[in-house]
Amino acid sequence: MPEYLNMSTKEIDRVSVMKELVSKEIKAKRAAEILGLSVRQVKRIKKRFVQEGKFGLVHRSRGRISNHRTPPAETTRVLAVIREKYSDFGPTLALEKLKEGHGVTLSRETLRKVMIEGQVWKPKKKRALVIHQTRRRREREGELVQMDGSPHKWFEERGPYCTLLVMIDDATGKLKHLRFVPAETTAAYFEAVGDYLTLYGKPMAFYVDKHGVFRVNTQKEGACSVTDSTGLTQFGRAMTELSIGLIFAGSPQAKGRVEKANETLQDRLVKEMRLRAISTIEEGNAYLPQFQTEFNYRFAIDPLNPVDAHRPLLSSEHPEKILLVKETRRLSKNLEFCYGNKLYQVQTNRPAYALRHAPVTVTEDRDGAVMAYYRFQRLEIAVAERLPNLRVVDAKEIYREVEKVIRTPLIPAENHPWRRSFI
Repeated sequence: MPEYLNMSTKEIDRVSVMKELVSKEIKAKRAAEILGLSVRQVKRIKKRFVQEGKFGLVHRSRGRISNHRTPPAETTRVLAVIREKYSDFGPTLALEKLKEGHGVTLSRETLRKVMIEGQVWKPKKKRALVIHQTRRRREREGELVQMDGSPHKWFEERGPYCTLLVMIDDATGKLKHLRFVPAETTAAYFEAVGDYLTLYGKPMAFYVDKHGVFRVNTQKEGACSVTDSTGLTQFGRAMTELSIGLIFAGSPQAKGRVEKANETLQDRLVKEMRLRAISTIEEGNAYLPQFQTEFNYRFAIDPLNPVDAHRPLLSSEHPEKILLVKETRRLSKNLEFCYGNKLYQVQTNRPAYALRHAPVTVTEDRDGAVMAYYRFQRLEIAVAERLPNLRVVDAKEIYREVEKVIRTPLIPAENHPWRRSFI
């Protein structure tokens, strides 16, 4: 029965060289040059080849268990912990938790193989490569902050469906601010930006998508369109007052930094909150600063230019007076204006004619408090009784409605042509 021998390509190449060396066709120095070995090593290999033939060229460790192999008992213990606590964790995140709380010292690749063999992790399928043009990071922290809202089941089935507002610096990849909110609204973004300004100052620009919070998207005739330079949303108006630029991304890939962060957060943050039994928006917001610090320590990088691009707020810039809803109304002859489905009247001791038909700025803060200003002076206002909406109609429409009530319907006779059957 023929005897088979498994040899590597390197070992097969050594066979022909050793034959030439044994038959003295070449010298040991030349054989060492061909094989990329020292002369001493070539002589040792030649000795084994003469004594054992081809078997002498096979590596001595082949078929033997490595001295560095993870003990089966340790592998079993690790898999048991993963199945109990981290069953849907990926290898990287699972390894972090195993090192922190269970004293596991495996490498990430070893743990990945263990999880695949134990059928607790299924590797992702390789997708077709889609190439997008890369954009260089900004050089300074604060030059560009990517901002987005990510609606998701952040608390899984333990709490409400909500949105995470994410702000990430383009130059460093740092998470600058995180906040859970019920929905992606203007008020929610105002609150998040207010916190950002308090912590860091004013960035040069925010990089956002084309959500209706950030820009006017209507193209209807007669409405302020996206091409109208005065067509600002409340958020856009506030950023103009603060001298903060707004850059609109044409696609999700354009603001890939924050999109990738959303994907990572939907994996890591969800699992971290599960381990801590966090199930409400309030509890989540209380935990976010700790998570943000740990995330930035692990993933953030240093900027190319260490000079911070954030600008301090000017003495004339008060976020609480800018980050709110502002609209213009014109007073009636009775000094009244409509806002929020209510009728307000200005209370003043001045002659009424001084303010008749005057334009006033109406503001509403996050608490719903409504105020009115005329030439930067606050006006005293009170809610007046509002009459029900009345629709003006002409005489013809009134006549038609009356006819519907008093007119007796005409019933045709039995022999009327309309009652005949048509075949």
